[in-house]
Amino acid sequence: MVRCFAVAATWLALVSSAFAADPVEIKIGYLRTPEAKTAISLLDVPPEDNGVAGAKLAIADNNTTGRFLRQTFALEEVRLKEADDLAAAVAALAERGVTAVIADLPPDVLLKAADAGRDLLFFNAGSIDDRLREEDCRANVIHTAPTRSMLADGLAQYLVWKKWRRWLLVTGSHPKDKLFADAIKRSAARFGGKIVQERIFEDTGGARRTDSGIAQIQRQIPMFTQSAPDYDVLVAADESDVFAPYLPYRTWEARPVAGSSGLIPKSWDPSHDQWGANQLQNRFVAMFSRRMTERDGNAWAAARMIGEAASRAHAKDPKAMLAFFKSGDFSLAAFKGQRLTLRDWNLQLRQPILLADGRVIVSVSPQEGFLHQVSELDTLGLDRPETKCRLK
Repeated sequence: MVRCFAVAATWLALVSSAFAADPVEIKIGYLRTPEAKTAISLLDVPPEDNGVAGAKLAIADNNTTGRFLRQTFALEEVRLKEADDLAAAVAALAERGVTAVIADLPPDVLLKAADAGRDLLFFNAGSIDDRLREEDCRANVIHTAPTRSMLADGLAQYLVWKKWRRWLLVTGSHPKDKLFADAIKRSAARFGGKIVQERIFEDTGGARRTDSGIAQIQRQIPMFTQSAPDYDVLVAADESDVFAPYLPYRTWEARPVAGSSGLIPKSWDPSHDQWGANQLQNRFVAMFSRRMTERDGNAWAAARMIGEAASRAHAKDPKAMLAFFKSGDFSLAAFKGQRLTLRDWNLQLRQPILLADGRVIVSVSPQEGFLHQVSELDTLGLDRPETKCRLK
């Protein structure tokens, strides 16, 4: 009985101190450019509020907790057009009291925004380029989106665990396709996969949806993949979404497909329902009448990080938030089986990689048996000894 009174007294003291504190409003910016609205599959066309919806859900979560601490969170969305002045847009956010910005921007645009807003803290929720965490890293940019190397490593670990070690790599002809192919090659060398052959699928343009389209694809893909050396799985590097969705069930040999189609590595997926994720998905559907995308998940994690800094460390300015994230006190419960933490050498959020087939989560990496002296999550992507980042 005495102990119960002591606990109650402590709780009342905390509540009283919270209400005695001055109310605080934390403004979060959301900076984004228009997304391409075309895709091979109609199911892959991004929704108009892709990403920003995830941030709005996290804002609602933050405000639920913040109500007891007299903290309120607000989101200010800015949609950049090609002719807009980026520096002016960043300055305008700062003038309105924004201290943290969730950025869904191409790599070079993100770097310009970060350089223009040195007194702001940016959260990269869109770009997976490794260089943003390596030679082009910035001390005011945290990355909730995973890197290509993290995605490739997550996939490679599973393929090696399955003993599917021989890969036929099919690469698109666009620059970002080649970046993903390079990440896959690195992962193969790192974990014991063997690329038996690489083929380039040239993007020749043309209409994707015609009366004869299916018949042409049904003939083209088998011919393209025939006469390959013996392989266990076809790995596609097609971030441009030109050919990879056409590969499953059409290859010359009966082989599984992975990479940009088939078994796809992701930071989040609409089908994810483990570790309590189902309740998050249900709340998202209730708010937005659609499923939560990978971009939504990245933006949700960014806004939740800001909420955690405010509630647990009473940090609202960029320097205080960053110090909290880099400390041993920070972790984020993100419905992915283990708490997420920040790599202090390049400000990348450690996180498991989901392997999805479009219907369910097939597996989650890191896989069993891939060990690390600090965190098994650091088997995904570039580790501390490999980094080229010098935060500035």
